[in-house]
Amino acid sequence: MTEKLDRRKKYTRMILKQSLMEILREKPIRSITIKEICERADINRSTFYTHYASQYDLLHQIEEEIITDMNETLASYNYSKEDEGLQMTIKILEYVVENRAACETLLSEHGDVSFKKRVMKHALEHTVYNLVRENQVDQELTEYISLFYVSGSIQVIETWLKNGMDKTPEEMAKMISNLANKGISGL
Repeated sequence: MTEKLDRRKKYTRMILKQSLMEILREKPIRSITIKEICERADINRSTFYTHYASQYDLLHQIEEEIITDMNETLASYNYSKEDEGLQMTIKILEYVVENRAACETLLSEHGDVSFKKRVMKHALEHTVYNLVRENQVDQELTEYISLFYVSGSIQVIETWLKNGMDKTPEEMAKMISNLANKGISGL
């Protein structure tokens, strides 16, 4: 009996997440009501409130799942070697492909700006700071180099999504890696 309830909870949460993501493709979170989410999910409001405090709480949970997945991927690599950095970038881009709808929605103009900032913060912690330390870059420059690298990478990924993922994850990872390591002369 407990297993059946757990499956119901998982299903309810999944359908609520899907419903919110569908509506987010149409309009920003500040314009979305609990009523809309419940109607789309075909559940009642009390069921919604059993699982989430608000539409913002639901969105935050979706974002946290993605950030947790990203952290697990990033934590499994050693970034002191250029080839491992490339492999990490490929894995992240493959994750984006597998979760295309969510990534497109969360990184779109209807997505939460704070989500991009949190993604950037986690990417900085795992990648750039290690690369900068390895190359013994002055501490003052670390923040600027990190922001440049990660912001640029996120913008490239957003554009790649908007362009229908017109290149493979490997092609994109090589381009991002070459730009990060060698600048325009690396192209």
